[in-house]
Amino acid sequence: MYAPNHHPHYHQQQQQPQQYYTPPPPQQPQQYYTPPPPPQHPQPHYSQSQPQGAYYAQAPHNHTHTHAHAHHQARPAPGPAVIAPIHDPLWQYFTAVDKDRSGNISLAELHAALVNGNWTPFDIDTVKMLMTMFDTNKSGSINFREFRGLWDYIKRWQDVFRTFDNDASGTIEGAELSKALTNFGYKLTPKLLTLIERKYASATAVGDGPPPGITFDRFVRACVVVRNLTEAFQRTDTDNDGWIHLDYENFMTIILSAP
Repeated sequence: MYAPNHHPHYHQQQQQPQQYYTPPPPQQPQQYYTPPPPPQHPQPHYSQSQPQGAYYAQAPHNHTHTHAHAHHQARPAPGPAVIAPIHDPLWQYFTAVDKDRSGNISLAELHAALVNGNWTPFDIDTVKMLMTMFDTNKSGSINFREFRGLWDYIKRWQDVFRTFDNDASGTIEGAELSKALTNFGYKLTPKLLTLIERKYASATAVGDGPPPGITFDRFVRACVVVRNLTEAFQRTDTDNDGWIHLDYENFMTIILSAP
């Protein structure tokens, strides 16, 4: 147990994850959150159908839903809003989400627009994480340029989610979570996997039974947290021996920096 007035030192041993994928460096200044790299697929295309159990936004009637295969591209750099052609389906959707017609989407507007495949709303902490990632000019809202980057990011994660949701249930269960994280290069112990499964489950477990599955929004955040904490550990483990030596403040800084 740690107490602030004692300033203890923290030793931790962790097996170094075998990196099957090497993600590219972040493309935008002060970028902190980045996803494990999804499998490479062809260039994205738009379609009318929504995959079962996957993410989609709560689009209004008469507006096109979008879906795309995952691919990597740089997120937009800070800049002025881009006025897109009226025939662009994404522009039409952006204006529908922008309820106050301000030309920007607020946290509340984005939260109202995002739902999981089972029609449950996105967890507010995940929405805040997305806003932090894509509000590149730190205005407190996202313009159309930033929204396009966010949209592409979610579509790439959608494809990852569908890849590991083997039973097409719309949630990720324990074995599927283990497979996903292992595929990303993070070989965690069963104890850590159970902690992640319970922390990011869509509801609490009943009795001694397994927790409910992890919905799309929580799956994204869980993977981002695992990656960020692993990278923080590796930055501190300068001799690569699987041990780190931390004082209380640095330990708390690493933990509280996770989304």
